[in-house]
Amino acid sequence: MESRALIAGGETFTTEFKRSDISAKDLTKAVACLANGEGGVLLIGVDDDGTVVGASPRHGQVTNPERVAAYIQANTEPALAVGVHLETIDGHEVIRIDVPRADPGPVGTKLGVFTKRVLKSTGQPECAPMTAHEIVSMGMVARGQDFAASIARDASMDDLDPLEFDRFRRLCQEAGDELADLSDDDVLRALGLVPIAAPVSIGAVLLFGTDAALQRWVPNAEVLFQDARSGHQSTNIRIAEPLLGTAERLRELIDARNTVTELMAGLYRIEIPLIPSITRREAVANALVHRDYAAVGPIRVQLNDSSFVVANPGGFPPGVTTQNILDQSRPRSPILAAAFKRAGLVERRGKGVNDMFEQQLRAGRDAPDYSHSTSESVVVTVPLGNADLDLVRFLLTWESDHQEPLSLDELRIVHEVKTSGSATSFEVAGDLNLISAIVKSSLGHLVECGILESRGVGRSRKYHLTARFYDLAQDRNAYVRVKGIDPLQQERMILDYADAYGSITRGQAAELCQTTPTQARSVLKRLVEDGRLRLTGERRGARYVPRE
Repeated sequence: MESRALIAGGETFTTEFKRSDISAKDLTKAVACLANGEGGVLLIGVDDDGTVVGASPRHGQVTNPERVAAYIQANTEPALAVGVHLETIDGHEVIRIDVPRADPGPVGTKLGVFTKRVLKSTGQPECAPMTAHEIVSMGMVARGQDFAASIARDASMDDLDPLEFDRFRRLCQEAGDELADLSDDDVLRALGLVPIAAPVSIGAVLLFGTDAALQRWVPNAEVLFQDARSGHQSTNIRIAEPLLGTAERLRELIDARNTVTELMAGLYRIEIPLIPSITRREAVANALVHRDYAAVGPIRVQLNDSSFVVANPGGFPPGVTTQNILDQSRPRSPILAAAFKRAGLVERRGKGVNDMFEQQLRAGRDAPDYSHSTSESVVVTVPLGNADLDLVRFLLTWESDHQEPLSLDELRIVHEVKTSGSATSFEVAGDLNLISAIVKSSLGHLVECGILESRGVGRSRKYHLTARFYDLAQDRNAYVRVKGIDPLQQERMILDYADAYGSITRGQAAELCQTTPTQARSVLKRLVEDGRLRLTGERRGARYVPRE
């Protein structure tokens, strides 16, 4: 991206501005900080507010980019190669430093300073000191080392609980795994839990350790379970047990609080649980397997009135983001992941998150949400609001009649269209972060199947649920409202209102067009993208005004 555009966008997680006379020591520290995040661009000679003031010459009367790059490489450990360029912006010379992501990481200065890029609670970026456990954890992950394979120094087989081995064998037997017949020693060898030159690994302690062993070698291995729902007795339970026992204990606690809604779909009686067993299993197991056991803090499992929340210390493993979580499966600890698969505690194909999404959508609820995750923790929020039973009945009836299950992408698309009332393929692809070609193909298939209808042509073609759905839902008027008003007419009405009164809110647009706020948002978003309206303010203060 051009430097001018970066400056206009302000400081971000991957863009940093520095004053013109930054010292060589602070410069190296700033570069290492960016490298320990996602990498990015450091611009010297730009104030924090984006004012370009120019960089002071660093080598007499001039700045030599090669010397700047060589200094950074010589004063970082491990040595970090960066790209340095001089650019003239608004008549001032600015030094641009392109910083790669640390690989392997982390990167520190030769003076032993380790910092990393983080976002403050205000959303502003900063460089924060790295703790010892963060340095160790990041180094192991970057180098492909499994923390579970580390030596538990001075530990022996006496520190492992025979009852936990029996639990593992029982789970393996239930899952039909051959490890059910092995001895304790052979189980450790089969799982790769016997480190070189030592009898016991950290992973062995996590899976089979006694209470005393866990407290000594992995004191962070604890879970806090909370039931904070109104109308229920407040519950706070601390669990500090080996991982297999913890998984079973959480299953009991959650299932004891689960409820079921019965639904008739044709001749079939369907039970829709508040928390599907697959969702509970995968959310809990992912937290236990993927958490960073070098990080301070417990796993949190909470039930509240609107959601089921599981949060674990440590960000996503490298390469996994909130955008690609359905496509990437990279366990932080392959050893622990393999043990949970053998015990039948996670989905063996490595697609547990996909199964969570599918179960939520089939229950007529919103998909799991990972948007509250940070570089410090992974947080999955599973909505528990009222299920859209009409949509559940409609899809179950269709699948039963046609003996053809919908794919996960198709379920996501149907839910998005239902939530929006109607939407274009471009809008669906953007909201679901899916490839446009896949969305177009899926929409075409759903129309052929009689699940969706389309109206309009080209980019303005919109999709909505068929009349059959609204008939089953006993809301035929809603079908008329969704299909009736032309999108071009909606746009014209909104533009006329904004011209006449100076601005329009999302609520006013919804009332004007007789649509839902979500549908109004889609129209307003399209008008902003086309340059016909401009968004000002945020949240409740957001208003859409005509372009000057």
